[in-house]
Amino acid sequence: MVGYAHVLRDLPCLFSCALPPSPVNVTVTQLKANSATVSWDVPEGDVVIGYAILQQRQDGQMQRFIREVNTTNRACVLWDLAEDADYIIQVQSIGLYGESQASKRVHFRTLKETDRLPSNSSNQGDITMEGLDKDRQLQTGEIIIIVAVLLMWAAVIALFCRQYDIIKDNDSNNNKEKTKPSSEHSTPERPTGGLLRSKKKSPSVNIIEV
Repeated sequence: MVGYAHVLRDLPCLFSCALPPSPVNVTVTQLKANSATVSWDVPEGDVVIGYAILQQRQDGQMQRFIREVNTTNRACVLWDLAEDADYIIQVQSIGLYGESQASKRVHFRTLKETDRLPSNSSNQGDITMEGLDKDRQLQTGEIIIIVAVLLMWAAVIALFCRQYDIIKDNDSNNNKEKTKPSSEHSTPERPTGGLLRSKKKSPSVNIIEV
């Protein structure tokens, strides 16, 4: 009986020694109005098969217990949070023989709907602005190409119109030269009539009286 009593006395120590240590470096990031991300670290060398999270509002109106096993995740997204509300969370590691002690209590406050995201939103904004800058650069390049093509066409049309006016002027000058009166090139006619004829002398009559 003494031997069994010794074993029964040591059982709590055996189970407590087999439990994993509490998570460390519990932090809350990705704060939004209705969600947040909690992450933690687990000391190396301990077998951890899951985690448990105790989530509660500071005013005591809501309490939630999240438990997941057969996972190596070291982060969890908390959904359906109230906006602009204070929360307290604690994380436990789940081992082969039970759960660890709860971590230190971590306090956080959700954002308002009108607030901007303090984390990752800046990166997303930078990516969006880079995309907009690239689009603007592409649009500017396309506009420059279109303007250059239009200027080339305008120059071609102007050159064509100029050549057409020159050809038209040459044709009109040629037509005017062809339509001049032929009298300018013909020899003048000699006048005919009594001017060139010799004057006939009228017969004179001499009367001699005896």
